Amino acid sequence: MGLILDSSILIESDRRGEGVEDILRTIRSAHGEIDVALSVVSVVELTHGIYRAKTDADRARRRAFTEGVFHDLIVLPVTLEIAQLAGRIEGEQAAKGIAIDFEDLLIGATALYLGFDVATSNVKHFQLIPALNVVEL
Repeated sequence: MGLILDSSILIESDRRGEGVEDILRTIRSAHGEIDVALSVVSVVELTHGIYRAKTDADRARRRAFTEGVFHDLIVLPVTLEIAQLAGRIEGEQAAKGIAIDFEDLLIGATALYLGFDVATSNVKHFQLIPALNVVEL
């Protein structure tokens, strides 16, 4: 059992001035000692945020925060098996007229493949993925 953190959780924590330690403390107080990781997709999203910052100070703060995240959390790749699972989920849902954002699809497929839950503040997005357990922090 583990938890994949969606980028939304990390971005909100950064905006509140919290560090990775604060995030992990919150998670462990609610869920106990579980594995906590993030998808490589979140690396793209967080890095994107660094480069779209409007000021040098915001850019530096975001860079420091993300470096801490990347140092303290396991970053999981998108493997062939995860990509195939994501393709199956996307195809099945599209056949029903349901569209899932590609980033959320990959993060959710990573969690499903590993038997993990997803922690997010965008519950609505991830609830489109069948059988995925979504946790709101």
